[in-house]
Parts: sequence; structure tokens; C-alpha cells
Amino acid sequence: MAGFVCLCSAGLVLSGTAAGQSAGVSLQDLSAFRDPGESWQLAADVSADLNKRDVLFPTRGAGVLVNLPDRKHPGRDLYSREEYGDMELELDYMMAPGSNSGIYLQGRYEVQLLDSWGVTTAPRPGDNGGIYERWDDQRPEGQKGYEGYAPRTNVSRAPGLWQHLKIAFRAPRFDAAGHKTANARMLRVALNGVVIHEDVELMGPTRGAMGGDEKPVGPLRIQGDHGAVAFRNIRIKTGEPHQEERGFSRRDEVDPILVDATSNTILRSFMDVPGGPRIPHAVSVGSPRQVHYTYDMDKGMLLQVWRGGFLDATPMWHDRGNGCSRPRGAVQHLGKPAFTLAKLSSPDAAWITDSTGTGYRPKGYVLDEQDRPAFRYLVYGAAVTDVIKVLEDGHGLRRELTVENPAEGLYAKLAEGSVIEAQPGGLYIVDGRSYYLQLEDAKGLKPVVRESGGRQELIVPVKGKLAYSILF
Repeated sequence: MAGFVCLCSAGLVLSGTAAGQSAGVSLQDLSAFRDPGESWQLAADVSADLNKRDVLFPTRGAGVLVNLPDRKHPGRDLYSREEYGDMELELDYMMAPGSNSGIYLQGRYEVQLLDSWGVTTAPRPGDNGGIYERWDDQRPEGQKGYEGYAPRTNVSRAPGLWQHLKIAFRAPRFDAAGHKTANARMLRVALNGVVIHEDVELMGPTRGAMGGDEKPVGPLRIQGDHGAVAFRNIRIKTGEPHQEERGFSRRDEVDPILVDATSNTILRSFMDVPGGPRIPHAVSVGSPRQVHYTYDMDKGMLLQVWRGGFLDATPMWHDRGNGCSRPRGAVQHLGKPAFTLAKLSSPDAAWITDSTGTGYRPKGYVLDEQDRPAFRYLVYGAAVTDVIKVLEDGHGLRRELTVENPAEGLYAKLAEGSVIEAQPGGLYIVDGRSYYLQLEDAKGLKPVVRESGGRQELIVPVKGKLAYSILF
């Protein structure tokens, strides 16, 4: 029977595979790890400042594993006491700006963790989620690194946001005499919900391995000498990975019909969103910077943003189709479908649920010289122009709403989430560190974070022009 390990905010539960014995180790200490260095500590939570390189800010408590190397506390790699062969590893991690770390399966095979936010070219093996290169100093310059594997696409999130990594690993095999009979394999690696590696054979240990040899089992090793990084909700399941985690099953029985955005690209389709209705008039806009979004024409709402590939149009175009497309990258949903603009009697009034009394009329969109759309609609007698552009650095997108002759009491809903944290300078951290919202121009009007239906909303009065950026 496969054993199971869980490191989470409540504690650490360990289960060995040999006899099925289990033991609990509280995350009030670091006893699950061998001789942890002084840079490692526990915290209740952790955050980052986008303007401060290689720094994280922990809060007192437990549940989050944090590495904060500095001159007084030099970084050192962290090794688990337990050793593993085949395993499925799942965890959340947070990078500091400009930081570098890595996860070594069996202490020998590294999946790179790096602040790759804004990488808009093809990722490399040294980018976030890459399988790091092997290394040979005897090879010619420029060829010392070899057999590294880049992630299929860059789906990294911004520093200071939680990212999710899931790995299905098959250990090398050995015969009774200790001779290797099969190489180790990364059967499947998914980053932020997107598969970035499938069935990658590892011919030997990657650079920086704990040894040049290979073994049936080895410790989980976290790189700690390169920069600030945090982890939570580490889960390990030992034993042969299940079939669905081995990268050999397919969701569809047909070849996928994929739409890439090598230039600014627009596709109209139905769009399904979690927990919400099907959006019949969705416009998805793709960018060659690999940052994309979907706009709901029926509500004037920025529905979702994502990084990675553009769209999978198989459901729409295969056979008779159902009219739907779906994003191919790491998607950030921006709330349940709702009108962006509403007329409220007070900042505490309920947000509108339909167009009754609004006079809402979509007027389509016009394209600029780079084929980027400006959406237009009428609401409460005002003409609205909604322009959304991908930021030049690929860090997210900027939205500018222009409202001609706005009605009295008009508000815009910018975000919703379980928690919305206000930061200095008009910055907000939304929904448990899922994304940032940077308010740029509200014409001096004060935004409001309010409670609604057990969640929080960020709304702001509208007097003509409103601009903000979503960073993710």
C-alpha cells in the first residue's frame, strides 16, 4: 500500500512504506528535516514587496516553511529525514523577487524554482519549472550543461503570490546486484494547473546533486543557498504514481485544435467558468507576450486572465462542436460574472444582478493599429470605452475605463475574493495572494473594500476615467 505524507498548516504527518507505520511531526518545529540551517524558520504567513529583491516578510507562527538567507544566516539546503523512491509530490511555494531555489527528488534530480515572472520568450531549463541541466566540466565551453528540459510554457506567477507544483516521479530501478536497469523519470510535472513536462527520462543526476551516484531512495531536498523562498501544504504520496498522474492518459480522444497568439489575436466563443453560467458572448484576446484575457460582452466584465498558451478550440471546432473554447495556461478567474459598473444608493448597497433599469447595450469593439480591441457599451445613459492592454514587461495587463457623462452614484467593481488586503500606494492583494491589483487613476476618489455574501469586494466611485493594472 502506498504511504502518505502531508506537511500543512495544521502539522506534518509522515507514513513510511515498509510497515505502514505513521508518525506525526508538528510544524511547530523543524524536526522533519535533518540539521536545518539557521536560514530556515517557520511562520504563520509570508509576503513580499515587489520593489525589494530577494526578501520575504514572515509573520510569527507556524504552518509555512520559510528560507531567509543573509550574511548572518547563510543559506543551506534542507533535507528531509525520510527517504523516498517513487512518489507524488504536491506543494505551494512563493518566490521572493529575483529569487532562486529548487526541489531535488531523491536529492539528485532538480525541478527549478525561479522568479521567472515576465519571461515572454521561450523558457529555458533554468526557468521556473524547468528540469535542470546535467553538468560536465570536461565538456567544451557552452556545452558543459546538457540534457536539461525547459517547461513547455512559462506559467509562472508574480513573486509574493502562491504557486502550485505537482510532480509524479518514478525512481531509477536496480537489479539485485545494484546495477541500474532503468533511469529515473519525471512522469508528469504540473505548475499552476498546467502540465509542463510529461514522461521525461532522466539519464543521470542534474547539476548540484548530492552525489553523482544514483540510489533506489533518497531524501527530498530543498535548495536553500540561492535566495528567499517559502513553502506550505507539502504533500507526498509514496509508491507507484497512479495512471492519471503518469502522463499517459488523454482527456480527449481526438487531436486537439490549438490556437496560438503569435500576434494579437481575437476569438469569440462560449466560455465556461467555474461555479458560474456559460458565458455566451465571450471575447478572448491573445498576446504574443503570452498574457491573455477573456471579456464578457454581456456585462462589460474582465472575466479571467492567464499566462501560457492561448486557447484550445477543440470543443468548438471538432465535429459539430459546442461553441466553447478554453484557456491553455494558468488561469486567474476574477470573480463570478457581474456587471463592472453599477449605480448604487450608497457604498453598502447590493451590486446589481441583472440589467434591469441600467439601459445596458453592448456596442461591440474597435481595433487599434496593433489589433487590440477597445470595448464599447452604453449604461445608465453614459457611453463607456473599456481598453485593456498587456503590459510591455509581460507582468500583467492594464485596464482603462472612460465614462462620458457618468450617472450620479456610479461605481466600478474591480475585484472580489475571500480577502482583499490594502497595501501602500494603491496596491491590493486579492483572494489569498492570488493576484495584485494596482489602482493607478481614480480621479482622487476613495476606493472601498466591503463585505458581500461572505466575501470581500473592491469598489470605487467613477467620475469619468478609471485606470488600474492586474499583476499576476
